[in-house]
Amino acid sequence: MNQTSQLITALKRSLKAKGMSYRQLAEQLQLSEASVKRIFAQQNFTLSRLEQICRVLDTNLYELAKSSTLAKNSLPRQLSMPQEQALADDPTLLAYLYLLLNGWQFEDINSRYQLDELKGIRLLATLDRLKLIELQPHNKVRLLVARDIQWRLNGPVRRRHEQQIKMMFIDNSFTAPEHWLRLETAELSSASISILQRRLNQLSEQFAELAELDMATGPADKKGVGLLVALRPWVFDMVLAPPAKR
Repeated sequence: MNQTSQLITALKRSLKAKGMSYRQLAEQLQLSEASVKRIFAQQNFTLSRLEQICRVLDTNLYELAKSSTLAKNSLPRQLSMPQEQALADDPTLLAYLYLLLNGWQFEDINSRYQLDELKGIRLLATLDRLKLIELQPHNKVRLLVARDIQWRLNGPVRRRHEQQIKMMFIDNSFTAPEHWLRLETAELSSASISILQRRLNQLSEQFAELAELDMATGPADKKGVGLLVALRPWVFDMVLAPPAKR
C-alpha cells in the first residue's frame, strides 16, 4: 500500500470511528454525497480539502499521518478450512456474516429478515466460536476477519455456492435503470489484454473502496449490489460450429 492509500485508509477509519457517513461528511463540506465518494474513490484530495475534512473529524494532518502507518488492515482476508466449511454448510450463517461485514447491526438484520432474537443470538454465538467475530455486550460485534474475504478457489464455499450464485445473478433482463450489462468481443494483443486486466482490477478496488466508505450508512439508505467482472480468451464461433447430427 502506497502512502496516499495509507492516508485515505486512515481517513476512512476516522470516519467510521465517529460513525459519520459520506452523506453527513458531504453536508459538512457543502458538497454532494456523490462528489465526496468520488474524491475518496479517485484519491484526488487537494491539501485544502484534506484540511477541511480533518477539521470536520476533529483531527489534524499530523495525527492523520501518524495514524496512517497503522491504517493497513491487518485482519485476515482468508479463512481457515474449518471456518470456510462451517459457512459452506450453513447458508444462513454465511448470509449473516455477510451482512455483519457490510455494517449491519444485530437489530437491523433480525428486523429485515424476520429472525427472532434467539435465532440471531445463536448465529452470533456460532460466528464467535468460529472466531470470525468477537461477540460483545448488547449483541454488538467486533469483526475478526476482513470485509473482502478471499474465498479459496477450490474451497468449500465456492464448491457449494459459486455456481448457484452465478446463475442467480445472471438470470435477469438487466433492463432497470440501475442495471448494466454489456458483452464486448474483439481481437486484442497481449499488451492490450494486460491494460484491460489492470483497469478491471482498479474497478474492483474502487468497488471495495465505495463499500468501505458506505459502511457507516444505515441499511435503509443503501442496497445490495453485485458486480461481476470477467475477462478470458474467447472466440465467437457459434456461426462456424459444425451442424448438429440428425
